[in-house]
Amino acid sequence: MTMLAFLSDFTIQNVMAGAALLGIVSGVLGSFAVLRKQSLLGDTLSHAALPGICIGFLIAGVRDLPVLLAGALVTGAVAALLMVALTRTTRLKTDAGLGIALSLSFAVGIVLLTHIQATGGAGHGGLESFLFGQAAAILRSDIYVMAAIGAVALALVMAFWKEFKLVSFDPDYARTLGLPVLALDVTITVTIALAVVIGLQMVGVVLMAAMVVAPAAAARQWSNRLGTMVALAALFGMASGLFGALVSATARGLSTGPLIVLAASAIVLVSLAIAPGRGMVWEWLQRLKDRRALPSRRVLSTLYRLAAEHGNPAYPAEQTMLDAYHGTSTARGLERLKARGLVARAAHAPEFTPHWVLTPSGITEAEALLGHPNEDENQ
Repeated sequence: MTMLAFLSDFTIQNVMAGAALLGIVSGVLGSFAVLRKQSLLGDTLSHAALPGICIGFLIAGVRDLPVLLAGALVTGAVAALLMVALTRTTRLKTDAGLGIALSLSFAVGIVLLTHIQATGGAGHGGLESFLFGQAAAILRSDIYVMAAIGAVALALVMAFWKEFKLVSFDPDYARTLGLPVLALDVTITVTIALAVVIGLQMVGVVLMAAMVVAPAAAARQWSNRLGTMVALAALFGMASGLFGALVSATARGLSTGPLIVLAASAIVLVSLAIAPGRGMVWEWLQRLKDRRALPSRRVLSTLYRLAAEHGNPAYPAEQTMLDAYHGTSTARGLERLKARGLVARAAHAPEFTPHWVLTPSGITEAEALLGHPNEDENQ
């Protein structure tokens, strides 16, 4: 099968569209959950969606996706409100409130699912697929429903961008400005619940939490700006969705949902490793650079202190004296400082041994390194 024929397959198109849509929405909304240190929120909302799916099925009597997702949204919102109520009216921390809401709602969902399966009948067929997702069963009409829910979620983010941003970073300041912080918290939570609802059929209740957290966590490693982070999270989420869908379509017997989550997890690992300024490789290189620069910094500090003690910024320090003071050869460190223009060779008649003086740049560098001791003394 050629690539064109492969991509023109109706089922594959549906799966790829659904996976890309899921990745974009969950990446955008998951950013706020990660920044608010509520990564467990996605897990709670996804598990809280299960009783809503079962209740929606009991009301509709058939596996009607809009009704099931509406039920999932309602129970997810109820679980979120329960968490907010527990953390604001008791001494429980956020993680404890999320854990209680998660376990309680999921237990109710399992009981309802068991009851539905025990009643028999063909109408409940495939209902348990919401636990782990079944992307291959997604229909074009399901894509339209997901797109509509995603559009509502993204529209809320755009409409309340400044408010969401302020509440996420500094809720106390937002409160002093007169903003309804509680209402905004609830709105953010419900909006994240919309992202969870979108992914239930693709990746399921159990794995949906990863889609809320992983793209945002990866994006956080690459940027300190919210706008850039949200855009990267959407890109990473979409890439994960498309990769998982393509691999699942080309490899027989591999589920789409787990592959999407694995792809997102791989992006997180790569970001943790190589992201500039935050990645482990970057930090290792920085530590190596600092370790190599340490001898030079010590020599620079010694030259500065000698000049300060003699009251002469251009005091020539003998290299052999520096060697004796540091207990090792300082030649390499001095050459590195010279290459950076921080020190210079100096003659000191009648002695013929090498002497070194600080340059104006070296004095400035040493003052910055030592915390501007001269300024402290003058004060």
